[in-house]
Amino acid sequence: MRPLVFAHPSSVVLQQALLETLPGEPGTMQLRRFPDGESFVRVETPVAGREVVLAWNLDRPDDKMIALYLLCQALREQGARRVVLAAPYLPYMRQDHIFHPGETISARHFAHWLSGFVDALVTMDPHLHRIHDLGEVYSIPSRVVPAAPAVAAWIREQVSAPLLIGPDAESEQWVADVAGRAGAPHQVLRKVRRGDREVEVSVPEVERWRDHTPVLVDDIISTARTMIAALAHLRTAGLPPAVCVGVHAIFAGDAYPALQSAEPAAIVSCDTITHPSNAIAVGALVAEAVAELLNPL
Repeated sequence: MRPLVFAHPSSVVLQQALLETLPGEPGTMQLRRFPDGESFVRVETPVAGREVVLAWNLDRPDDKMIALYLLCQALREQGARRVVLAAPYLPYMRQDHIFHPGETISARHFAHWLSGFVDALVTMDPHLHRIHDLGEVYSIPSRVVPAAPAVAAWIREQVSAPLLIGPDAESEQWVADVAGRAGAPHQVLRKVRRGDREVEVSVPEVERWRDHTPVLVDDIISTARTMIAALAHLRTAGLPPAVCVGVHAIFAGDAYPALQSAEPAAIVSCDTITHPSNAIAVGALVAEAVAELLNPL
C-alpha cells in the first residue's frame, strides 16, 4: 500500500515531489488557528495501518512546531503505522554549545522533543558543527541528503567558467565537494564576525581568476551580511559580479533586499525553504531518501 503524504501549506512543492517519487497518495487535513492563536488540526483521510510521510518545511519553526506535534498525535490516535518527517531545513542546530553562562544547548532539547513524536527524519545539509552526526542528538532513524550534487549540476549548466568561493574555513570541505562535482576551482574567504550583523571578510589572492565568474556558496543565508561583505571585496579585487548560491534561504528581516542592493549577478537557492530565489529543486532527492527509510534493503 502506498504511503499517505500530508503537507504543511508552505510545503506543497515538496509534497508533490514525494507523491511522484515514492509514489504516494495525498492525505487531507484541516490546519488553522483559533482566534486566540492556538493551533487546530483535524486528520480527514483514514490513516489506520498506513505509513504516513509529512512534508513540513521547518523554517520559522516556532510558528509550525505545535501544529506538527498535534498532527503527529492525531495520526497516532487514528492508527497510523509509522510517521516519517521530511523537513529539508532542520532548525535549532546552531546552538550546539553553551557559549555563555545561563544558556542551554537547544539543539539537543529540540532533537529530544522531535524524536518523541516522529518515527524517522529526512533532512538536507543540517548545520553540523560541534554535533558531527544527527545520531548524536536524535534517537530516531535519520537520513541527511547532500545538496552538493544538485548545486553542482546547476552551476555546471548555468555559470560559465565558475570560481567557487566559500564564506569561511568551516565551509571548505563542503565547497570543495561542490567544486569537484562542478569541475571548477575554489577558494575560501577568511571571516571575522563582530556581531549578528557585522562581519569582516578578507579575500585570498584571486587576481589569477579574473576571467572566471565568482560563485559564492553557503549552506544557510540568514542575515546575508557575509555575502554582502564578500561581494564588496570581490568587486574591489576586480572580479566580475558574483553569483550567490545558498542551500537554505532563510533571509531574515531585510536580508534579501540588502543582498539584492549589493548587485550580485544572481541570487539562487535550493527550494528547501520557499523563497523567490528558489532555482534548484531538491524535492526528488529528499523523496528518494524517504523511500530508503520506508523500504530498507
